[in-house]
Amino acid sequence: MSIPQISEFTIRRHANAKSFQRGEAYYEAGAVNAVTQRGDLLQADVAGTQARPYHVNLSFDSSGLTSVNCTCAYDFDGWCKHIVATMLVCARNPENIEQRPTLEQLLNRLDYIQTQRLLQELVKEYPPLIEEIDRHVGWMTNPPARQKTTKPLLHITIDPAPFRRQVRQILRDTVRYFEEGCEEDPIADELLSVVQTAVDFCERGEGENAIAILEAITSTCVENWDDVAEYGAENDEIVEELNNAWCEAILCAELTPEEKVDIQINLEAWQDEWNADFGLVMEALRQGWDYPPLVQVLQGNITERGAWEEDVPDYADDLALIRLKILEGQERYQEYLYLAEAEGQTQQYLTMLGRLGRVEEAIDAAQTQMNSMEEAFSLAKTLSEQGALQQALNIAESGLNLPGNCQYELGIWTSDLAVELGNSEAALLAIKAAFQVKPSFVDYQKMAELAGENWETVKIDLLKIIRTYGGWGTESAKVDIFLHEGLIDDAIAIVSELSSYYSELIHRVMDVAISHNPGWVIANARRRAEKIMDAGKAEDYYYAVEWLKKARNAYLESGKKADWLSYRESLIQTHARKRKLMGMFKQSDMD
Repeated sequence: MSIPQISEFTIRRHANAKSFQRGEAYYEAGAVNAVTQRGDLLQADVAGTQARPYHVNLSFDSSGLTSVNCTCAYDFDGWCKHIVATMLVCARNPENIEQRPTLEQLLNRLDYIQTQRLLQELVKEYPPLIEEIDRHVGWMTNPPARQKTTKPLLHITIDPAPFRRQVRQILRDTVRYFEEGCEEDPIADELLSVVQTAVDFCERGEGENAIAILEAITSTCVENWDDVAEYGAENDEIVEELNNAWCEAILCAELTPEEKVDIQINLEAWQDEWNADFGLVMEALRQGWDYPPLVQVLQGNITERGAWEEDVPDYADDLALIRLKILEGQERYQEYLYLAEAEGQTQQYLTMLGRLGRVEEAIDAAQTQMNSMEEAFSLAKTLSEQGALQQALNIAESGLNLPGNCQYELGIWTSDLAVELGNSEAALLAIKAAFQVKPSFVDYQKMAELAGENWETVKIDLLKIIRTYGGWGTESAKVDIFLHEGLIDDAIAIVSELSSYYSELIHRVMDVAISHNPGWVIANARRRAEKIMDAGKAEDYYYAVEWLKKARNAYLESGKKADWLSYRESLIQTHARKRKLMGMFKQSDMD
């Protein structure tokens, strides 16, 4: 199967501006290697900041991409830089993709004995794999025997025992990590991975199996939590995820009244013993899908109270989002829209209208219901995926005037879309909005291109923005812009009081400022060097010498060699007993 056609604009639409920029840099640096295709699966290793490369998986079918994931920890809007870099290889260099056999094709080459030997060798190399094999063999070959009882049973086809063992092992490993002095424990990531297994069952419509898994996870955590609590481990994060997973499982399963009572009794006991709050699950258990106000909403009878007959609890949004997820999975789209509208889930309501191709209806609703940048951004991306690019641009431009926390991402995305549509004026205004909340030298250069003959006027506004911008983490961008424009005094003002953590940035400014303001270079470099030398920490002497080199260069540049030699002699007299420092003086040719 050939890979789907992927345009660079499609990549930009699925990644925020920062991820695209970094991903393109990774692509250009050749960080993507070992790109292989196995049937409808593309895999790539991408070198990153860790010793091991990150692994990217792309799945597709005849209609296009179906799933995209990466092993990095990126958890923000859109695709990560590693996925972007891989996509750029697909778009620009598809001939570099190596064709390899699928798993089915590989296994078809083996007979029964060879297949067994393969599994044995894999388990020998990866011992934890035996637990996964045990669990899957149990699901496939040993469904629980029906008990002789008049009480209806959940339709469970899995054995929960492996999940109990897995949770117990995670907690034991956590205790060991704590005892070895490790500051970070594996509880959150490891346990959440097990919970995700239950969520996966829900998404396949197997709510009863999900409940069996969640019962195993929750009961095992409660029974063994004291072991990790002694080391300060807290259960807030795992309880939150369990709440959501339990809620989804209960709303996916068909439960008898007796089964609901059993679950409620367990939840109440776990709450007390674990000091947890399972209020969201209790409410889902109580309401199900037969709750009268909910039934009315799903039939299109929407009132100001939404899907509630009593006071709306704090977790109402969480419950609504889980119900919407289930309705979407069951393709009950009109009921989805009714519930989203009734519960004030504007972003979900508008984007679903767009996804259903009801573009004009979505735009009309946005005029009265859209209240945040996030809602506008979500709708704009949905409209662009529907091919309604001009409407997407209009919505995105409106969103930049609304309150929210994604102004930079929305501004960059809007600017890229405007460029695609040939609207340079809109592109400039959008990227300027992004620049106002997060100045960037790359974006500054883009605005210079977009502004054309109006650049001098635009530049005045941009320089005013960065001179007054007080956000943390933009020092490098400010210095880049000031040095680019020859505004050395402005660059000096940025770095003068920065800590030596920013030494590379300070050195850059000093190198440029030596001929412009050697006095500042001398004073600033001497202060930083003397602080290190006076502290007497031998491991930091290298940095002191580097600062002194800057001071020496500035003395010489300003024709004050005698002053430098006098200062150097005073340092030698003051620190003569620091042999390591004196040795570094000689090696560094500090004359």
